[in-house]
Amino acid sequence: MTTSVSKYARQIALPGFNETAQMALAHAHVTVVGAGGLGSPALLYLAGAGIGHLHIVDDDVVSAIDLHRQIIHAETTIGVFKAESARKRLEALNSDVTVSTTTERLTLANGVDLLAASDVVLDATDNFESRHLISRLCQQLGVPHVWGAVLGYETQVSVFDARRGPIYEDLFPAPPPPDKRETCVTAGVLGPVVGMAGAMMAVETIKLITSIGTPLIGTVAFYDFAESRWNFVPLKSRTDG
Repeated sequence: MTTSVSKYARQIALPGFNETAQMALAHAHVTVVGAGGLGSPALLYLAGAGIGHLHIVDDDVVSAIDLHRQIIHAETTIGVFKAESARKRLEALNSDVTVSTTTERLTLANGVDLLAASDVVLDATDNFESRHLISRLCQQLGVPHVWGAVLGYETQVSVFDARRGPIYEDLFPAPPPPDKRETCVTAGVLGPVVGMAGAMMAVETIKLITSIGTPLIGTVAFYDFAESRWNFVPLKSRTDG
């Protein structure tokens, strides 16, 4: 992996964002679980920012019905593993970035091996079982993880780190019963709303790696597209009483 510093001149010009911050990104290993609606913008922005190693974990394939929000893919990659479709797009975007892929589902059996090298894990999945599994694995490994979720006109984003704040289970202690769950299939989803969440997940990841700004640890950001309103809600660990 090589880094052309001039490629990142516009972000290095930011106050507090210098070549040291850029090198931190270049040496970072970020795993993104899910290369769909949330993963698409997050991956594109992280690759553009110069993350040194992006590891994509996704066992699904590109579908035409998802292209309105899964913008890293194209009609020409329908039927291709999302991880591989995303890899080709990212490599075309930024040759500085090493992209590795896993086209099998993240499980309790393989999870430690797949996530162990990560500096940050992004949970860009779309189901409670995967979210709880990622939280459990990140807590075990001592790795911060960035989470996002979207349904209808609303999105939520937060950062969980068992070493210095609450975890996902402090927000959702257990998956809801199957008959109480809504999904994008039933409730619908608007592409730009997903894009806002994915972009914010990328920002939080960059903040964690560069130590610039204050990450959303202990805070859940809610965005209501219909009302054009952000709300930031504090979240405490259950062990804090």
